[in-house]
Amino acid sequence: MDLESRPGDFDPMSFKRATLEEIEGVPFPHDLQKHWDLLQGFKARPDDLLICTYPKAGTTWIQQIVDMIQHGGDLEKCNHSPIYERMPFIEMPPVIKPLPSGVEQADKMPSPRILKSHLPVQLLPPSFWEQKCKIIYVARNAKDNVVSYYYFHHISKLMPEPGNWDEFLENFIAGKIAWGSWFDHVRYWWEAKDRHPILYLFYEDMKEDPAKEIQKVAQFMGLELPQSVLNQIVQHTRFDSMKANPMTNYSTLPSSILDQSVSPFMRKGIVGNWKEHFTVAQSEQLDDVCARLLQGSGLNFRTQL
Repeated sequence: MDLESRPGDFDPMSFKRATLEEIEGVPFPHDLQKHWDLLQGFKARPDDLLICTYPKAGTTWIQQIVDMIQHGGDLEKCNHSPIYERMPFIEMPPVIKPLPSGVEQADKMPSPRILKSHLPVQLLPPSFWEQKCKIIYVARNAKDNVVSYYYFHHISKLMPEPGNWDEFLENFIAGKIAWGSWFDHVRYWWEAKDRHPILYLFYEDMKEDPAKEIQKVAQFMGLELPQSVLNQIVQHTRFDSMKANPMTNYSTLPSSILDQSVSPFMRKGIVGNWKEHFTVAQSEQLDDVCARLLQGSGLNFRTQL
């Protein structure tokens, strides 16, 4: 059900832009602070599948892919409720009534659960490691990622004010934005895949050959996809299909939380849109920072296809 159709549950006047507070050196929206102990005590189950990304790196896309794989390519089964209800965002505090916190939402779900997080690897609740849960991580090149995150800050009332583009980019490079440093996030999750059952995917590979990457996901989940089902999943998880689907495009959230009149939640979904925003100097600066902070990691990102 559309949240706007539930009278009395949501008071837009009570909603104020988030400020950032550091938790163990990582900035987060301030509401997470009082929810932190509950989050760290989260009880993962052995058959949980966790989807983790830096914000705006293709999270909703991989969520829908995973859900469609689990449901054999049946879009109707996936479309029974909005994606944020199907797959709890575990660090979401209880700030949007009538939605419970991500932890409460997950606790009520039957197994097997698909869960979502943007947490850096060192702050993931310990039970995920103890239960040896499978984790799918998607990384997106820094330039497109920061542009998408900048637009998201404009529409989401749960995020701090973004400032202008130059200011936001500087904060991104310095790691002074919600969920912290992109460089640390992608690098430390990359290193964790050698110790844990983590499938590490690249947004750019998914755009270039979605069928190949979807097959990788299915194999990681231990499932076989007949060609006809694979074709259905490719079709229904195309950007234009998901942008038009109310169960994936976040249009069921009130505009007082996510104002899509400013910019759509699903905006471009391409590789290379950064070229319309970066100056030459900014592009070179970010290239230099990437080279320095990812040096020796083996990580390589494509900024165009």
